[in-house]
Amino acid sequence: MMINKSILFLAFMILFVFFDLNSKDQSTYQHGIAMHGDLKYKKGFSKFDYASDNAVKGGEIKLSSIGTFDNLNPYILKGVSAWQVAYLFETLMKSSFDEPFSQYGLIAEGVKVPSDRSWVKFKIRSQARFSDGSKITPDDVIFSFNILTSKGHPIYKTYYGQVDKVFATSENEVKFTFKGEPNPELPLIIGYQLPIFSKKYWRNREFDKTTLEPPLGSGPYLVSNIKPGRSITLKKNPDYWGENINVNTGRFNFDTIHTDFYRDETVALEAFKSGAYDFKQENSSKNWATAYNFGAVKEGKVNVEEIKYFRPSGMQGFAFNMRKPIFQNKNVRKALTYSFDFEWSNRNLFYGAYTRTKSFFDNSELSSQNLPSKDELIILEKYRGKIPDEIFTSIFSPPNTNSENGLRKNLRLARRLLKEQGWIIKDDILINKNTGEVFEFEILLRSPLFERIVLPMKRNLKKLGINVSIRTVQDDSQYIRRLESFDYDMIVVNYGSIISPGNEQKNYWSSTTANQKGSPNYMGVQNSVIDEIIDQLISSKSREELVTYTKVLDRILLFNYYLIPQFHIGHYRVAYWDKLSRPSVSPKYDLGFDFWWYDPNKAENIGNITIPENEKNVQQNKSIYYLLILFLLFILWRTKKKNSQ
Repeated sequence: MMINKSILFLAFMILFVFFDLNSKDQSTYQHGIAMHGDLKYKKGFSKFDYASDNAVKGGEIKLSSIGTFDNLNPYILKGVSAWQVAYLFETLMKSSFDEPFSQYGLIAEGVKVPSDRSWVKFKIRSQARFSDGSKITPDDVIFSFNILTSKGHPIYKTYYGQVDKVFATSENEVKFTFKGEPNPELPLIIGYQLPIFSKKYWRNREFDKTTLEPPLGSGPYLVSNIKPGRSITLKKNPDYWGENINVNTGRFNFDTIHTDFYRDETVALEAFKSGAYDFKQENSSKNWATAYNFGAVKEGKVNVEEIKYFRPSGMQGFAFNMRKPIFQNKNVRKALTYSFDFEWSNRNLFYGAYTRTKSFFDNSELSSQNLPSKDELIILEKYRGKIPDEIFTSIFSPPNTNSENGLRKNLRLARRLLKEQGWIIKDDILINKNTGEVFEFEILLRSPLFERIVLPMKRNLKKLGINVSIRTVQDDSQYIRRLESFDYDMIVVNYGSIISPGNEQKNYWSSTTANQKGSPNYMGVQNSVIDEIIDQLISSKSREELVTYTKVLDRILLFNYYLIPQFHIGHYRVAYWDKLSRPSVSPKYDLGFDFWWYDPNKAENIGNITIPENEKNVQQNKSIYYLLILFLLFILWRTKKKNSQ
């Protein structure tokens, strides 16, 4: 019997090992997942390092937003959504802000992936709830994925295009399986970018229609009041299920978040000075240099700070719409880059605050601001003849005017390039010598503040015989409609960047998104080489490989002159009334505003906010100015009406 038992035991172990090796579910649940390498925070950690133990719960924060809104569903193409609604929804995982790309359990208490990341499984917390008290289930996760990819913004269908199946494996587990080339980032994207909706709530509602009904979510806040287009107020959910989870420790401290919407940056700034709201992130170098010396700053009631960050600065630039015939020639686009005199603008408009952007990933190791490495050249060599030759031997550098007569020299180079492509000057107008077509285009802007930057370039283009018109559309809904339908010649774009680029690059530059309504492929890039490089970047097996492919992508984008690079800074510029406090440790890759708090003791010290007489006069004068405009418009309307009769 002993021999028989031993034989049986041995046979059992062989079968066990066999099935274990061939199992599709070899991994175990983990508390987090990293894109590459190890997690910074071990299992059982109490909080993120940048979360403060001294954070105070309670109080109200007043914020501002430029524009308007007519929709409380930010996940569809239609309407202009209020971004604040994102506070209503939670995701399966939560990213940390001091790691390149790692995330930890939120709705999901655990995550499971195999070594090849061909699937991902999430284990849902038993306490995870929607704000009506109903339990979050695998069916809700499945519904969320399906509704986003079928009726949500078109970008989601591309983003999650490699998801093959989504299904429940138990009453608290849901599994995503993937297809196509390896995509190690996809489990993380699903983890932190898939908002979870209530299947029951949306059962009798149309997801793809705009709505002003506050939607049911599972996040820390509820919508308590809205004035469409004017303001939105969020209140802390007293029954928020995730209050004590480690990723939320020291987070979501305000009881109330109130946001007023302003049509104009100038009016918004004056409102901040008067204490109408508490926090402002300044994007104008002129304002930063000249507008923050008002009385409350001098009295210490308003703090003005520059907070350094370590993430890529991204790319802001004048984007060519290559769907337009005049911009389809690379050398024509290159010629037009000589018209932007950054050095002059930095001296005369920006108070020397900015650095010229030379990479889509400036301020990071991802930038291609060096000659191609050996590993890069191996990749680039495969595409010789399909990519610009300069990539192999040159570092991209946008034109500058540092030398004597720099602008004049640049414009001469631009004329030569244009002439080589068949564009000649006739009667001071640039025309195509073969077709007689006049070279002219429109720059579409969202804010009048940018006109001062565009006008000098317009003058320089005029010297080349190019007629440029400027159209500023301050109506948010109209501007967004034009963007979504690619109804523009040139726009100013701002591509934010992350320290671990991946699938979002497909939305930016992939051929599949070039004509997809609402996509961020604003230039209409359709390049088979870029498509292949993005696929390789996404499937990178190590951080080193990801960096290499990102640099290759950066070089190809830059040397194709899809846009005219502008400028950047390496810090946040913030001003806030001294009733707010923030953690002593700032996260490396984010401002971390969700970890700030209202300090009642400091607020008491501020006392009543008084506006100095000179500032009152400025505000009063502006009010009178606006009233006069309204009066004149009324007179014009009455006159027009009378004449029509």
